Amino acid sequence: MKQLGHYGTALLLYSPVALFLLASGEDALALGGGALAITLAMAPDCDRPIPFVDHRGPTHTFGFAILVGLLVGAAGWVVGSQVDAAAAQTFGRFAFAVGALTVVSHLLADVITPMGIRPFWPLSDRHFTLDLVYAKNWAANVLLFVLGAVATLLVVFASRGA
Repeated sequence: MKQLGHYGTALLLYSPVALFLLASGEDALALGGGALAITLAMAPDCDRPIPFVDHRGPTHTFGFAILVGLLVGAAGWVVGSQVDAAAAQTFGRFAFAVGALTVVSHLLADVITPMGIRPFWPLSDRHFTLDLVYAKNWAANVLLFVLGAVATLLVVFASRGA
């Protein structure tokens, strides 16, 4: 999919997390996690300018999701450690989860295209595709974005009792 579709899918997958956090009174964490999800939504496409790395190759795997989670989690731990040890653990775990979840959201958006993904590489070269729409399909990308935006708005309204 294109950038807009990936943003929408990231918001859609993050919205239950945001709902839980907002219901728990963790507004700042919910907002920060949403910003992180949007920021990382295109991370798997970092493979495009890298020579000798196929698009939708190693960066479109569950292994890459774990790697991004670990890197972002480490950054969260560093940020949290400026407060105290408990904050370091909380921020580190939360950032890991959001980082990994966001990469998985990217994979889910790409699996609906004919090109598909090989999410278990290097353990398996099995190809997965639902072959529903082309990545460049404008309507599909807009629909994914609208679904993510509506889910986000519903979460905000539900958490405010509106």
